[in-house]
Amino acid sequence: MADNRWKIHKFGGSSLADAACFRRVAGIVLNLPDSRLGVVVSAMGGMTDALLKLAVLAERDDDSYNAELDAIGDRYAATARDLLDGDALVKLLDAWSSDAADVRDVLKANALVKSAPQRSRDVVAGYGEIWSTRMLSAFLEQEDAQRGGTWIDARDVVTVHETELGPTVLWDESQAKFADVVPEDFEGISVITGFIASDEEGLQTTLGRNGSDFSAAIFAALSKAAELTIWSDVDGVMSADPNRVPEAQVIDHLTYNEAMELAYFGTAVIHPQTMGPAIDNDIPVVIRNSHNPSHAGSCIGATAAQSDNIKGITAIGGMALLNLEGAGMIGVPGTADRLFASLKNAGVSVTLISQASSEHSICIAVPEDVADRARLVVTEAFAEELESGQIQSVDTTPGQSIVAVVGDGMAGTPGIAARFFGTLARAGINIRAIAQGSSERNISAVVNSNDVTKALRAAHSGFYLSHKTISIGLVGSGNVGATLLKQLEKQADRLAEQFNIDLRVRAIARSRKMLLGDRRIDIATWEKDFDAASVDTDLDAFERHVNPDHLPHAVIIDCTASDNIAEKYADWLARGIHVITPNKKAFSNDYAAYTALQAAADKGSSHYFYETTVGAALPVINTLCDLIYTGDEVRSIRGIFSGTLAYLFNVYDGTRPFSEIIREAKNSGYTEPDPRDDLSGMDVARKLTILARELGQNIEIGDFPVQNLVPEALRDCSIDEYLEKLPEYDDEIDALFRKAAAENKQLRYIASLDAEGNASVGLDAVDEDHAFCNINLTDNIVQFETERYSANPLVIQGPGAGPEVTAAGVFSDLLRLASYLSTGMGYV
Repeated sequence: MADNRWKIHKFGGSSLADAACFRRVAGIVLNLPDSRLGVVVSAMGGMTDALLKLAVLAERDDDSYNAELDAIGDRYAATARDLLDGDALVKLLDAWSSDAADVRDVLKANALVKSAPQRSRDVVAGYGEIWSTRMLSAFLEQEDAQRGGTWIDARDVVTVHETELGPTVLWDESQAKFADVVPEDFEGISVITGFIASDEEGLQTTLGRNGSDFSAAIFAALSKAAELTIWSDVDGVMSADPNRVPEAQVIDHLTYNEAMELAYFGTAVIHPQTMGPAIDNDIPVVIRNSHNPSHAGSCIGATAAQSDNIKGITAIGGMALLNLEGAGMIGVPGTADRLFASLKNAGVSVTLISQASSEHSICIAVPEDVADRARLVVTEAFAEELESGQIQSVDTTPGQSIVAVVGDGMAGTPGIAARFFGTLARAGINIRAIAQGSSERNISAVVNSNDVTKALRAAHSGFYLSHKTISIGLVGSGNVGATLLKQLEKQADRLAEQFNIDLRVRAIARSRKMLLGDRRIDIATWEKDFDAASVDTDLDAFERHVNPDHLPHAVIIDCTASDNIAEKYADWLARGIHVITPNKKAFSNDYAAYTALQAAADKGSSHYFYETTVGAALPVINTLCDLIYTGDEVRSIRGIFSGTLAYLFNVYDGTRPFSEIIREAKNSGYTEPDPRDDLSGMDVARKLTILARELGQNIEIGDFPVQNLVPEALRDCSIDEYLEKLPEYDDEIDALFRKAAAENKQLRYIASLDAEGNASVGLDAVDEDHAFCNINLTDNIVQFETERYSANPLVIQGPGAGPEVTAAGVFSDLLRLASYLSTGMGYV
């Protein structure tokens, strides 16, 4: 059986700003399949304020209100002419002219006595809704005469009684009037004025600001509607203020209580007063966007699926803390009663209360604009105790805000408060006071107003984003960096789906230009976007972009060989930014700078990974650390740590000159553009230094011998001259080769280190059956001799250079970082 119950829809002023908006609203309404529709309408955008301005002008006896009213009429007429024609247009504008004459009469009377009482303001302001509903009703009837646009004046239905808390609906009287005005068998579309009502004497009044939402809820209750939909300019109730938290998202389902809490704390989508009639009559409330009607919006009901413990994070600013403190309060009944009585008498509303179980102090949050008054009345109330010293102080702290996390799922769930406060602590935010109700639906923290946006972003990321959401900044998009981006692109979806790892590349920097992405850079098109949208490189701006408040973790990946970039690691780590790099400079340069990295990481609670500085993707450093951490004693490390030098001495067999092998390797891409960078041995020396420091040895480059295979006479000349004159020195390598061959040995370029810190880098002749003589052309190999691995040393062998394996090693470090930042990682 079809559901023939009413459906009530409310459209606010932003949905009715101009003719295009009216058409959009009409299109939404006419496309609804329901047979009984109530459409509650606010005034056109800005109209209520414009009408209230008339009353202000009249009260000042400023006759410019006439011109202002004419301007209102011009806007209304222009919109009407865009929508209507013929008799409908004439009828609508005639009605407006008649109303305008009545408004002028009211304003003239106000100007005469130079006073605009509230009732006069209500009458003037209420015309905004009357005019917009007439226009929408006429347009709907013009577009669909069968369903029509029956106009209902809420003043003929809703009767209210004014109280200290605002207007209270007289339900019995209003229900009877609804039955008189609306036929029981009505079908079609009724357009209903929002905001306005009648009082017990039948005189016009209003329901206050946001009154149209309240009107819609009232008519939903009177019509016993199946659903109330409030259309606005947002897609629904957001998990946080999107102007402050870029990652805010629409909450699909929430309960009445959750919506009430969020509304109280400033979520502007729905007013708390609106919820009353809906709650009393169990009417679901749906929040939708008239500018994006395809979006399902947020549904508010008696129950909601609790897939998340937290539904929203919100804040209210403009607060001050008042603290009443003194030993004389301990165990004394009535102290709190006297405090709150004094505030009530002064008309001060208390927003938050926090008291320690010791009863030594009571802390409350009040609106900042009444903080001085609050302190004065509390000081007067406790004057005697202050004079006697029983109470030490009554202090106020201005410039505070309350940040609250809201959700029914918090009740009975351990760890929510710890998670909330932990995210604020990691963001460096000091909490001044905390409060939680017994319902466990809301946890509130008072923070400095300067920190409120940062607090919102931190709390939101802590609850709404994956623990493994990482903002990534890449420095250096050459061979390794570009390859890493390709690997990330290929694996990103799988990592997100299977492991909830959200890797967001948000910045890519080169030496002169950088590309910044708002949410993330599309790494499928990053090169094209870089060419089109890059800006001059500014590493400070780069850092700020990579490490925003609203994302929980940030990492900078350095794929350069730059000393200047390496020098920034300590500052980044100290500010909580993780670092991943294959750049050996920071870990092999000055020892004091090396040790400063750990101090910086401790300060910033950050991590740094540099597995790829030795052996690319080979697990050399991790293996060494595992040996050390598990208590093994490392006696020596020996290895071939250069793919280039491994290739040269694998290929060289004495039948061709060594210089020819070097030239061939350069042409094949096995060396650096300048082969001397490889042949100097400095790269190998840096790698050995890194391993020695992992063993705890205070070692510097220059403390041990490094054999330079570049003839001294050719070290400072051009590359071309070097290659041209190199054959003159072939005999030196040939002699060493033949000497080794005579002993059934082969030449290998080896780095060696023992437990006493004796280190060396250079050519060595090893037996032909040694592991170092049985590797692939460009393999790296490392041999650990330890207490456990003495008779048979532990050997790690494989490709130790090249963009693919180096990028893969960096990627592996990135996933390792994600594992460190979370729990329950499945792939480790």
